Amino acid sequence: MKDYITAEGLNQFIDAALKEDVGVGDHSTLASVPADQQGKANLLIKEKGIIAGLTLAERIFSHFDPNLTVNLLMNDGDAVNYGDIGLTVSGSAQSILTTERLVLNCMQRMSGIATKTHHFNQLIQHTDARLLDTRKTTPNFRMLEKWAVAIGGGQNHRYALYDMIMLKDNHIDFAGGIAEAINATNAYLKKNRLDLKVEIETRNLKEVKAVLDKGGVDIIMLDNMSPKEMKEAVALIDKQYITEASGGINENTIVDVAESGVDFISVGALTHQVQSLDISLKAVKYHPQTAD
Repeated sequence: MKDYITAEGLNQFIDAALKEDVGVGDHSTLASVPADQQGKANLLIKEKGIIAGLTLAERIFSHFDPNLTVNLLMNDGDAVNYGDIGLTVSGSAQSILTTERLVLNCMQRMSGIATKTHHFNQLIQHTDARLLDTRKTTPNFRMLEKWAVAIGGGQNHRYALYDMIMLKDNHIDFAGGIAEAINATNAYLKKNRLDLKVEIETRNLKEVKAVLDKGGVDIIMLDNMSPKEMKEAVALIDKQYITEASGGINENTIVDVAESGVDFISVGALTHQVQSLDISLKAVKYHPQTAD
């Protein structure tokens, strides 16, 4: 499991999500279902894709009600088809009903992200380029969206603003230019005794040459360049630095970008242009065993 996925972080997310959804009480369930009613439900897959969020679903159920029994019938990252059952949950019918929507909201979105990531990866598997996500995530849902990218076979870029330096076009423009931005960044890192990777964005071959002349970075981003221009940039850089392609990349352009020779391709659409996978939770007849 990724190091950004912690027990504390998951519990905080679940508590906040339940507070948002349940509030003072799930009155629909409390009003209609007896407190001692036992039940069972199946997680039904209704669309082909890559499943993600099963581990999280188990945690949500058990966090809300430790007496619920969850049986995972497949693993995160498995390919699924219409009619598959991802898990079963049994126990208090009230607890199942109250947690149902949170589980589905998380799993549908995570599975949509994992499915899209897997699809993009398949398109570029004949190259050495590796697929990255971005910070273009849903507020307070980043942990789960980046987790879903990893489940789908992608790699995570920086998690947030604190774990890597990325000098984008606005940083460069406000700093006064490429050399000024790099100088200021390295002085800041030295002063504060920080060991962070430095990536800088370039928008054309002139800026690539300026970075090569200056040095002082780890990664050069090739932003919104054509595949032809990227190929020229990769040749100029000549493996002196890691290269990353970025900017409006989609399934129609990613193959040409990957074939330009870049090391990484970051795609914001993995998390901000996603169709959720169709999944539901369906109650089934349940006859719990009782002692004689």
